[in-house]
Amino acid sequence: MFAVHLLSFYFTKLQEDQIKKVDRFLYAMRLSDEQLSDISSRFRMEMENGLSGERNATATVKMLPTHVCSTPDGSEKGEFLALDLGGSRFKVLEVTVSEDGKRKVQMKSETFPIPEEVLNERGTDLFGHVAGSLKTFMQKNNVNHKRRPLGFTFSFPCLQSKLNEGVLLSWSKNYKARGVQGTDVVQSLKQAINNVGGVDVDVLALVNDTVGTMMTCGYDDQHCEVGVIVGTGTNACYMEELRHIDLVEGDEGRMCINTEWGAFGDDGALNDFITSFDSEIDAASINPGKQLFEKLVSGMYMGEIVRLILLKMAKRGLLFEGRVSDALRTKGKFHTKHVCLIEEYKDGLKNTRSVLTELGLSPSEEDCIAVQHVCTIVSFRSANLCAAALAAILTRLRENRKLKTLRTTVGMDGTVYRTHPQYARRLHKVVRRLVPECHVRFVLSESGSGIGAAMVTAVAQRLASRRGEVDDTLAGFTLSTAQLQQVKEKMGRELERGLQKESHSSASVKMLPTYVHRTPDGTERGKFLALDLGGTNFRVLVVKIRSGIRKYVRMYNKIYAIPLEIMQGTGEELFDHIVQCISDFLDYMGMRNTCLPLGFTFSFPCSQTGIDKGILVNWTKGFKATDCEGNDVVDMLREAIKRRNEFDLDIVAVVNDTVGTMMTCAYEDPKCEIGLIAGTGSNVCYMEEMKNIGTVEGDEGRMCVNTEWGGFGDNDNIEDIRTRFDREVDEGSLNVGKQRFEKMTSGMYLGEIVRQILTDLTRRGLLFRGRITEPLKTRGIFETKFLSQIESDRLALLQVRSILQHLGLDSTCDDSIIVKEVCGTVSRRAAQLCGAGMAAIVDKIRENRGLDHLDITVGVDGTLYKLHPHFSRILKETVKELSPKCDVDFMLSEDGSGKGAALITAVARQYFKNT
Repeated sequence: MFAVHLLSFYFTKLQEDQIKKVDRFLYAMRLSDEQLSDISSRFRMEMENGLSGERNATATVKMLPTHVCSTPDGSEKGEFLALDLGGSRFKVLEVTVSEDGKRKVQMKSETFPIPEEVLNERGTDLFGHVAGSLKTFMQKNNVNHKRRPLGFTFSFPCLQSKLNEGVLLSWSKNYKARGVQGTDVVQSLKQAINNVGGVDVDVLALVNDTVGTMMTCGYDDQHCEVGVIVGTGTNACYMEELRHIDLVEGDEGRMCINTEWGAFGDDGALNDFITSFDSEIDAASINPGKQLFEKLVSGMYMGEIVRLILLKMAKRGLLFEGRVSDALRTKGKFHTKHVCLIEEYKDGLKNTRSVLTELGLSPSEEDCIAVQHVCTIVSFRSANLCAAALAAILTRLRENRKLKTLRTTVGMDGTVYRTHPQYARRLHKVVRRLVPECHVRFVLSESGSGIGAAMVTAVAQRLASRRGEVDDTLAGFTLSTAQLQQVKEKMGRELERGLQKESHSSASVKMLPTYVHRTPDGTERGKFLALDLGGTNFRVLVVKIRSGIRKYVRMYNKIYAIPLEIMQGTGEELFDHIVQCISDFLDYMGMRNTCLPLGFTFSFPCSQTGIDKGILVNWTKGFKATDCEGNDVVDMLREAIKRRNEFDLDIVAVVNDTVGTMMTCAYEDPKCEIGLIAGTGSNVCYMEEMKNIGTVEGDEGRMCVNTEWGGFGDNDNIEDIRTRFDREVDEGSLNVGKQRFEKMTSGMYLGEIVRQILTDLTRRGLLFRGRITEPLKTRGIFETKFLSQIESDRLALLQVRSILQHLGLDSTCDDSIIVKEVCGTVSRRAAQLCGAGMAAIVDKIRENRGLDHLDITVGVDGTLYKLHPHFSRILKETVKELSPKCDVDFMLSEDGSGKGAALITAVARQYFKNT
């Protein structure tokens, strides 16, 4: 009995001696809670750097957005395929998700090896091998009878701009296939599948294995919002608040972030915890200086760290009596699976002797105890470091929600976590010690990341179905170059028809002569009164023009409102209101007894027989005053002045706002011979050769023609590009069937087109949870200014949501994205149509003058052109594409219509003096 106790004492003392010996040798690997808390704080800082738009480029922890915005909600159903690529083998799965919310998942899978030469050769070989194995699996399991959605679990860091796109940032885990880094791996997979042939799949989602783990566990546990892998590699993901992710637009909701925490420390943040063994591992790796945290934690390196420690201890005579075998000297001979065997509870020492014997060593009992403790320190350090980083994530989740206590679930997977006999227990214990305010449940992913990819794919399929319906709805607004070329050609024909006397009356583009024979030449001078009527506001101006070297134009003006009841009342009421405003302005300026020459900017289609004679053809822009169409607006103004009988005015010219814009810009740039309005309305004027204007006598010189192109299409010649939404807007307008081109291009109607589309999408359950609010039913509620605001590149989706809430629309982030897309589609078409029309104008001028090449300037005004963030750019691009023989500059008019009226009046007075 005494002998037994003596033996037991000896063995215990032997263990203690060996453990102390190893502890002294590896003291740097034994981390205190204080050190772990420090590491956790450092990792939190790295997370914030990765989430920051300013610091992400230099951050080591990249915090990659995955575009996975929620876990499965139970409504998913269908049959899916999944690929799981990330280690020395890859898996193909067929996953069936039950219907009717039964939350049942069935799975078939097959694992395929990846030859080492495939890992190290061309990327096309790697993806070809994957595609070929997928085909084999589908044929073997007879799953090729219909197109299947596929999720691709790809366990390497990728930058994703959407769910089914991912650019590989770097390889890890011994992968180094050439030509893949910096390219879209989904596109590479699709290309390989096409090359293989006979595989009918739709790749809907690219998923990191960590995300797949979270989604798999999240299917069974709705509280799961973190995924961690500790296997060949290591990584973590979690659900972050969108408002904190600078790399993604949006402020509402959450998105899963793939931390790529394996790179933590690549910037030196962990240098004071790196040992000489770690440095040796790093130097011998295929990616020195990269993935340092992964090299401290993951299964790919754990066995090699142990081998290097044992080798060094043996060389120092601390193990194996100083003897070293060839196997111990050979890189990669000591595997992480050996660490797992050595650390088993009951058979650990026996397994230790067996493993060491396989390595050609003859270990003593003391050696086995020491080696077992080396493995414990290395694997425990791995669990400690993993716990420190995970504690940072859990703390962030808790603080994001401003909670004192967080209850959450972490989905776990990976061969180290799954097979190491003590790793999971150690990890859980340290996490709970580091963050006692977080109550964490750890769930092992039973099905791996493959099912997670299928779950993400199931959600993606539901979203893709909605995407398809939205795309179909907006397809009619997308114009090809060929369609735009046809619009240009049709516009050109209508310009000619409008100019010819015989066809003028039936032309949709009226080509109205303005009797403005030239643009300003700099000799204009004098003081003029100007009126500007073209929308809901009316301006009265005094304009002083000085000629010579120090020429200038100075203006003084006052703005008056035109109430709706006046706009749609009688003509007499409208012009009496105008005269009332003039009277007020003259009093305001102290000019009641001054009779100045007056230019009247009247921004509606007029047929002119002289520069001071304008017969209103038809109202536009919401005006419906009676007894005006067919009458001379100058005469109506004169009669209103007589009725008031307070002052007299010398009305010299009636001017269209488009002509005023051209004249204003021509005063600064002699090349300006075109005017464009892109605002509430849409119109163009240009200098035409007199010989081409069949409605006016004379062949010498030029005259400005007011195209009134807003009527283009009124003869049904652009019905092929009008959508049902355009027709609905037209049918609800004051002038049904008229100004069709203007209704597709001008600010007065674009917002209403958007409202019609949003209403349709909501009615079909694709927006706003299918709820049509009263504001959404209200015609005109969606103003065109909202398009400019919503499409602003600087505007976050939270602000878009705020605009929609102002309209009574309770939107999600997805809703806001679709609304922004609708706005962009409608405004883009408007700019392209204006560009096609302008291309017809500049080519006509070039051909008129027999030029191979034309340099010309367009004077532009209008809120749509000025305020919309993309309209002007798209307009210019379209003109350049459709009229390559014309160099067209666009000059923004400053106060065009008022100044233009005065300049036309000045030019007209000079013209009359010289004739």
